Amino acid sequence: MIDLHSHTNESDGTCSPAQLIEEAVRAGVDVLGITDHDTFAGYDQALTLARDAGVNLVCGIELSTKLHGRSVHLLGYFLAREGLAPFRDWVLELQASRRERNVRLAARLRQLGFDITLEEAEALGRGMTGRPHFAQIMVAKGYVANLREAFDEYLDESAKGYVYREEPQFAEGVEKIRNAGGIASLAHPIRVYGNMATLMPELCASGLNALEAYHSDHGPAETELYLDLAQKYSLLVTGGSDFHGAVKPGVKLGTGCGENLKIPPDLVEKLKQAV
Repeated sequence: MIDLHSHTNESDGTCSPAQLIEEAVRAGVDVLGITDHDTFAGYDQALTLARDAGVNLVCGIELSTKLHGRSVHLLGYFLAREGLAPFRDWVLELQASRRERNVRLAARLRQLGFDITLEEAEALGRGMTGRPHFAQIMVAKGYVANLREAFDEYLDESAKGYVYREEPQFAEGVEKIRNAGGIASLAHPIRVYGNMATLMPELCASGLNALEAYHSDHGPAETELYLDLAQKYSLLVTGGSDFHGAVKPGVKLGTGCGENLKIPPDLVEKLKQAV
């Protein structure tokens, strides 16, 4: 079984790299992509563990980028890991920008009356602290009923507690991934604001060369739409559950939501052939 989209607790998942590998073995996932947000730390820690467990680990990352002023996530896959040093250096710059945003986010939440500090969030998220960690604290302290309410009311882009983070433009993210020899895939396209059919020429002009057609958020109609768009624009196809562990209990590694994720067994081989 293949799953090319998963997260560890080095970004916003709840499983350690070791626990994620254990979960992959339990779920029957033998090809796993770790795509933590703006970091390779989870992948780096899991590499030897995966080899020992017989899991084929794919080097990946998920970048937060801006497109028309809105956040769009971009997956990078590096089937050959050589030549990644300049890209890793650039990712360190993204991490610095993330922490600067977190300082302002903590201050903004305190302005709104929440007793939440940056130190509390960083105790959960460590080097890759993000909005989900602030949301977890809000739930734990009883300020909101659940993570969804935390985002809807305070942390989403249109919510009252949102603070802007300096993010690379979508085209820059694609360029950085492609220059590092990677596959640049648009993550969960169903979440992208706007009409995908209208956006596709612009996205492809930026150098995008893959589309995540298979995802836990996609029903059969969405999957078919994105497969058709990938074929129309000669894009590669990627897919994964977007597994986060306990923060998204309905999403299972390898099978998605209610077993709606059915990734073809030859998908990774096609990616290798294309690269």
